Formats: sequence, C-alpha cells, structure tokens
Amino acid sequence: SGELAGLWSRERDLFNGYGPTETTVCATMSEPLNGDGTPPLGTAVDGTAVRLLDAHLRPVPPGATGELYVAGESLARGYWNRPALTAERFVADPYGPPGARMYRTGDLARLTPDGTLHFTGRTDHQVKIRGHRIETTEIETALTNLPDIRQAVVTVREDQPGVRRLVGYAVPEPGTTPDTAALRTALGTTLPDYMVPATVVLLDTIPLTVNGKID
Repeated sequence: SGELAGLWSRERDLFNGYGPTETTVCATMSEPLNGDGTPPLGTAVDGTAVRLLDAHLRPVPPGATGELYVAGESLARGYWNRPALTAERFVADPYGPPGARMYRTGDLARLTPDGTLHFTGRTDHQVKIRGHRIETTEIETALTNLPDIRQAVVTVREDQPGVRRLVGYAVPEPGTTPDTAALRTALGTTLPDYMVPATVVLLDTIPLTVNGKID
C-alpha cells in the first residue's frame, strides 16, 4: 500500500521489484517510492521486455488495461515435466526475433503516459496470501474431491483490515452434514498449509455473481 511504502521509505531508498519466478524473479523496477499512491510496477529492467496485450495478442493503447507478458533473457525454459502447462504459459513472441518466447503472467496492468506500469488485477482466480500465490480453483477441486461435498467455492475475505484469509463455501451431498474441522484436516493431507482455508462454511446452495464471487 502507499501508506506502507511511505512508512518504509523514510530515510532510505525503497523500490518495488515485480516479476514472477518464471521470469527469474525481477522483470520490472520502480523509481524510489515515497508513499504517494499505490506503488507502481515501474519499467522493464535491462535485458527484459514487457508487453501489454489483448486476448488476440495485440498491443493495447496507452492507458488501457491489458494482460502483462514478459520476454527477454530472463525467461525460464518452462515447467519441469509439465509440457501442457509450459505450452499454455510460454508462448511465441510475435514482436521479438525468430524463435523468441514470452511468458503470460496472468497479471493485468496499464501504462501511464510516462511509461510506468501499474498493476490492476488478475485474469484468473489467483490470489496472494502472506506472500504465496494461490489458485483458488485448486482448493475448490480438492474440496469437491472429498466425500459428501457436491460443490465448493473458495474466496479471500478481509473482515479485519489488512488481514486476508481464505474461506471455503461448500454444499454437501443431500442428507449429509460433514464436520467442517474434519474437512480442513482432510484438505491438509493434499494441500500445503497456506492453501487450507481458515474456515469452511456449509451452505444449502452457493449464490454466485457473474464474476464467480460470493454474493
């Protein structure tokens, strides 16, 4: 947050470095932060190119939101023993030299007139909790794979400002009332601790908005 950046930038230089692991950690770097507004992603570091593209891999106009792709020397070769996922996320770079690739980050951003990138959201259901990137659909799948669970949705709640936690909503099979503590214990056998919801709530049905969030 801008407030936190303002606190930590006192008497020191504070920068925001952005980049998924697939781009060797750092793809962009901001100018020194001063707490004035939300920290930007900055501009590409040497040897790296960033592109804001639409669904057809066409550049979006300045100021418009597009999906952020990263190209350049820092890209990983792909995911170990996961060729399908590699093909999905590491795609041909139509704006680079022959054979060049770019990484589809799934992050949304826009470019301001001074050439600075600003994060605006995600294209999927990925969230970040205590530094961990989490796909909520993976947790939902794990929930529905448990006995007596018909349907599930996982979302992030921030009932206390600054405290984000995962909450699972599950619809049990008719005639069953699973113990929610037992559900969390079962999830812990297939998911890492940071992906186990802090709470699982049983519902008769799960009302959803068009964005897939709890209504």
